[in-house]
Amino acid sequence: MISFDRVTKRFPGGFDALRQVSFHLERGEMAFLTGPSGAGKSTILKLIAAIEQPTGGQLRVAGQNISRLRPSALPYLRRNLGLLFQDHKLLFSRTVLDNVRLPLEISGFDGREGLKRARAALDKVGLLAKEKAHPITLSGGEQQRLCIARAIVHRPSLMLADEPTSHLDGGHAGDILDMFRAFNQVGITLLIATHDETLIQRLPARVLRLDKGVLAA
Repeated sequence: MISFDRVTKRFPGGFDALRQVSFHLERGEMAFLTGPSGAGKSTILKLIAAIEQPTGGQLRVAGQNISRLRPSALPYLRRNLGLLFQDHKLLFSRTVLDNVRLPLEISGFDGREGLKRARAALDKVGLLAKEKAHPITLSGGEQQRLCIARAIVHRPSLMLADEPTSHLDGGHAGDILDMFRAFNQVGITLLIATHDETLIQRLPARVLRLDKGVLAA
């Protein structure tokens, strides 16, 4: 599903966020990406989502060479991705249901089918009863679950999560982990970036450790 072959990412000014990073993540696998702040975790996720482009090396996602993708092909790539970043980017002027429906509307889904999928996604994360509420009225844990519903509404084959439990207490963090486990059990590939070692211990999975842009052997 994901293949990094000696990938480097250099930002303007000569800063190397990643240096010669190589790893493979198989379809249906779940893995943690960990390391201290600034290690390059978020950069790896942004490269996979083609938000950033590698400076060197080769990166493939679902068999596609990210560096060679035309801009017109990026929306099709991202339809297979569920993205969960630290900045929720929730639309507070819209209802919970509308926040989840929006990605489907942008993708051109039929309105009735989009509504059905959005409600199914909200049901999976336990928020169906709040579909008419606005995100500002939700707790932090509920907002995170709303983001997860939005990330899975188009039924992605790959999910990327960046510090998904960083602002949650232990109970809510456990709820999120249970959801990830359930998603993985139905075949979704997951790559979860976190610096929380207790989180890693609670959900057995492969661990990739980064330090200053270098992947530990």
